[in-house]
Amino acid sequence: MSGVFQESRLKFRDFIECLDLPDSLRLNHAMDNGAPLSRRRGGRLRWHALLTLLLLLTAFGAKAEPVDLTLVLAVDVSDSIDIEEMQLQRRGYINAFERSDIIEAIKAGKHGRIAVSYFEWADSSEQTLVTDWMIIEDLQSAKAFGSKLKEAAVRKGHFTSISAAVSYSLNLLRRSPHEGDRKVIDISGDGRSNDGPPLAPVRASALSWNVTINGLPIENERSLDASNLAPGQMAQYYKEEVIAGPDAFIVVAKSFADIERAISRKLLREIAGDEGGSAKASASSR
Repeated sequence: MSGVFQESRLKFRDFIECLDLPDSLRLNHAMDNGAPLSRRRGGRLRWHALLTLLLLLTAFGAKAEPVDLTLVLAVDVSDSIDIEEMQLQRRGYINAFERSDIIEAIKAGKHGRIAVSYFEWADSSEQTLVTDWMIIEDLQSAKAFGSKLKEAAVRKGHFTSISAAVSYSLNLLRRSPHEGDRKVIDISGDGRSNDGPPLAPVRASALSWNVTINGLPIENERSLDASNLAPGQMAQYYKEEVIAGPDAFIVVAKSFADIERAISRKLLREIAGDEGGSAKASASSR
């Protein structure tokens, strides 16, 4: 590492010598050879200051990589979901991203790539980032994304805080190194929010930043019974209280056995930017 740094230092010294800088800032060999100690220290401090400035200018000048979509996948792992169901959710995303129709939809975009981040959530203090921002642009990158999901440990949570999940998603979008033409948060879950801050202000924050929140409510019989909800009421809750933003929609999974179909359908519409069918119907209530 020291050799690389020394090489960079020499190149930077040559670069500075080519600049028309004042004498007080120019680097010269007298600072290192026979010059008084105080002068050598001053020269080195100026050199480090210039190096720091150049690095900062390089960092701030770097452009974010453009993508068609920055997509946060926020997946419920609260107490109403068992380990087998958690694995079904992950497997659903792994298989969906490797589908040929989804790969083709990604390639058909203006930039031909999307950026995806995946985390699992439960109560207001339980969010686990499983896969940070990754580019998916072909089958190889889709498989790399899937490998991350396969390798990560599964952790079961407790309560359900959709508001905290949306807040965490917004933070992920804010620090994304990619500039997406569209920004989407995808919330999947099998219960109503019962922990953390109110959901409405967080949804308003998403709307103010032109972020779309889509939903994948899961009609889990066990969760419906615990929440005193009839079939269809979970979907209605997601329509009225969760989704928001341009062309927001939901896709309902009738059970965890149905999760892979629902994930594939939802991803295809999100990636393609589909505004037809039930997408419009769901968005019209927002």
